[in-house]
Amino acid sequence: MRHDLVLRVVGKLLIPFILLFALYVQFHGDFGPGGGFQAGVIFAAGMVFYALIFGLENARRVMPDRLVETMLAAGVLLYAGVGVAGLLLGGNYLDYFVLDRNPVLGQHRGIFWVEVGVAVTVCGVMLKIFYMFASRGGADGQGPQ
Repeated sequence: MRHDLVLRVVGKLLIPFILLFALYVQFHGDFGPGGGFQAGVIFAAGMVFYALIFGLENARRVMPDRLVETMLAAGVLLYAGVGVAGLLLGGNYLDYFVLDRNPVLGQHRGIFWVEVGVAVTVCGVMLKIFYMFASRGGADGQGPQ
């Protein structure tokens, strides 16, 4: 697919909007349906689309394996860190109301950071799974073309 001009042009037009939609889902998740899991999957889907059009090696230059593996741990640490912050501030684990003087703002802040942690982890997991399967190669042993 790397040599299909129409697909490459359409991909270059669509991929930024896919990633922008992932950010919208992430930031709007506090107020409506959606949130970290959906945003992480949408962002990863945009990167998989990029890899299918422009090749796996180009995708690995944009999102290297080291970054993807760091995302796996960073998201979980962020999620757990919000819980520990609640403990250190005198509440229970993942008690968000202690994260701000105003309990409502504390709830909002806690949910936001937990959802960011979920999005980062889910995106990293989805990309890691894709990279692992894609690097195994196709019928000709060359991977996605």
